[in-house]
Amino acid sequence: MTFDQIIAQETVKQRLLEELQQGRVPHALMLYGPEGCGALPIAVAYAQRLLGGGVMAEKLQHPDLHFAFPIYKKKSDKPTYCDEFLKEWREQLLTRPYFGMSEWMEMSGAENQQLVIYANESEAIIRKLSLKSSQGGYKIMLIWLPEKMNTECANKLLKLLEEPPAQTVFLLVSEQPDKVLQTVRSRTQMLAVPRLTGQEVEQALIERYSILPAEAKRIARSCNGNMAQALRTITSDAEGEFFFDMFVELMRLSYARKVKEMKLWSERVAGMGRERIKAFLDYCQKMVRENFIYNFGHQSELNYMTEQESQFAVKFAPFINERNVIGIMDELSLAQRDIAQNTNAKIVFFDFALKMIVLIKNR
Repeated sequence: MTFDQIIAQETVKQRLLEELQQGRVPHALMLYGPEGCGALPIAVAYAQRLLGGGVMAEKLQHPDLHFAFPIYKKKSDKPTYCDEFLKEWREQLLTRPYFGMSEWMEMSGAENQQLVIYANESEAIIRKLSLKSSQGGYKIMLIWLPEKMNTECANKLLKLLEEPPAQTVFLLVSEQPDKVLQTVRSRTQMLAVPRLTGQEVEQALIERYSILPAEAKRIARSCNGNMAQALRTITSDAEGEFFFDMFVELMRLSYARKVKEMKLWSERVAGMGRERIKAFLDYCQKMVRENFIYNFGHQSELNYMTEQESQFAVKFAPFINERNVIGIMDELSLAQRDIAQNTNAKIVFFDFALKMIVLIKNR
């Protein structure tokens, strides 16, 4: 991957290139920004530039390029290392570099398991970086989502982060830098990668993915500068329709006060898997927000709904108003928190569904 293949982010790319040309390469750099902003592709392109390019670097198989990223344990009685997932990791980066945790979970086969950078990974990192450079140049350790590092792992890397061997570079890519251990953050040079603009996403969809202009505009408006989300939208129309159907079903059951059916609905949602549940909750928040805005008119300018969603909003939007919109969004936020804390999903969704009976009636 080259800097020319990165979508926008000219200021960030220029700064990195200038530091490289001036010989001011930091020994530990944290690129941070929201999902889909391009921080990871930038880090990969920068690493390849530091290594001098070439076929091995292009294929992410350079012997001096190392990776650490969130994984799951393959066997409970033995430690699992990132190298066991290198084939899938390289494939993900080479085929779709703008991705998030949901794509990586699918690619790695994680299913519903939580992904972590385990304590034992620090030993592998220390061992790899203690060796001499294979090609006589830089050695690079790229860590994706350091906020997922086990505390023990992070603590074991502190000395190496502060005083790495000569020509050793740490590249950390974070989506939530505030959740990275402060002692890790303090040992890195921080570089923000801003969210992409809607126009930048729209242009990339047209030029790189051959999306028709009208469709590219709709997708760009709905993804809030998240290129990973934009690509999900392209490839997940069926998923969007499923989420729409589940959302509509809940609203209708809540209005009709069909508690037994709501319990069955809750069980179906709970069976979707952790990451898919989180995506569904995001979708619900989007639908509540869009239907609330719909009440103010100017739909073509302010709303980011599909035609199917817009047709539903004609009758549903009046049920989302000043008296209940905050309450509904608060309940969705609580559900997201509980799911993140591994609370029983059936209980979370049935509780939310019951509360919707009261909230949806508050017209």
